[in-house]
Amino acid sequence: MPLKSKKKGKGVKVIDTSVLKKFMKTYENHCAQCQSSASSTITRALKKSIQNGSRYLRIILSCPESSSASSAPILLRPLLMTIRDERYMLGTDLCIWGISLSNQDVASLAILLELSGRTSYPFMRLEAIDCGIDVWSAERLGKAMRYSQLTSVILDYNEFQDEGIQRLVHALEGNMKLVSLSMCYCNLGPASGTILGKLLAESAVSELYLTGNFLQCSGAVALITAIAEYAQGLSAVQSAEETTSLAHQILEAQDQVGIHTAVSGQPSTTDGSAVPAARSIEKRSSKKKGRKKKNKPAPLPGPWVSKLHLGDNGIDAKGKERETGVLEFSQLLSSLIRYSEQLSELDIDDNCLGELPAADILEALTDRNQGKLPRLKIKVTAQISPFTFKAILKQSGKLKVLKKKRKKKKS
Repeated sequence: MPLKSKKKGKGVKVIDTSVLKKFMKTYENHCAQCQSSASSTITRALKKSIQNGSRYLRIILSCPESSSASSAPILLRPLLMTIRDERYMLGTDLCIWGISLSNQDVASLAILLELSGRTSYPFMRLEAIDCGIDVWSAERLGKAMRYSQLTSVILDYNEFQDEGIQRLVHALEGNMKLVSLSMCYCNLGPASGTILGKLLAESAVSELYLTGNFLQCSGAVALITAIAEYAQGLSAVQSAEETTSLAHQILEAQDQVGIHTAVSGQPSTTDGSAVPAARSIEKRSSKKKGRKKKNKPAPLPGPWVSKLHLGDNGIDAKGKERETGVLEFSQLLSSLIRYSEQLSELDIDDNCLGELPAADILEALTDRNQGKLPRLKIKVTAQISPFTFKAILKQSGKLKVLKKKRKKKKS
């Protein structure tokens, strides 16, 4: 049921809040039936929207900061029942923070998100943070994402590990809607790098947030290999096309002024006559008149990334690969920085890269700036020499180098 707008005064619109009042009453009734406490974040937001006459778009279900042992827990079920009963079609973000979800809860959530054969609830963003999602639930959510309208999913602080990632990504195969995926502090190891690298190469995901995991060098290399090689290859193709285009422009310019060289396969004129130029121009104009423009199909997008966060992932020389692994990662990352026009945000903070990898990144930043690629926001660790760090700051030009405070991992 859509909200109706009423005009009040000149140019002022007030939302009909009867739908929100009914939503709050139904939610409170379902909480009483399920022996669940009502989430204060939901009731406060509803009251504020009713008071201000504004739309209720971002639904946040969270636990209170302090609660007594005798109080009933906050459950997801009453909220899902309310959304279905009221057919609430205005929410765009569904956020679940710190609520323990059982497999049955995740299954009910997945059914709500899926579009086929059911009411299409237009949720585009899902946040399920610190909800205790296990391997089975990760796979079920992945299947639901494939048939939903979700473009952004945040699953931070759910330790489903490598097996959960494998199930999730396998269920996501064929999804071309999801753009942003965050799995920070999910206890992901090196094996997840290969799985997520395939996801970046074969899906529409262009924003990936993996802060606080344990990918290490091997996982990080497997993650960015495809996108780095694609960016370098695409840059080479574009350079070749620009060179070919410039050569054609030179030949056309020579043709227009009556200069024919060995390249064109015609003899040069020595008497300054403009007849050959006039004839060639006449021929080209007659061909253009009888030729219809054909719309070329747009090329399919390749694997690329715009935002990549790999902070605090153990990317250093302490693993099995030692210095070799760090150098391999830095060289691939340098290719991504140097050639990717889409890359706009990069976080590699809290990784002990060392001097040589830092020098590779510095050179790539300099080349990117000289190539006039779009601005890049980058966070790097200060665990390199002051000289190298200052050089990065100096050579980055328009690029922004930030230093972030170290966050503690959740125990």
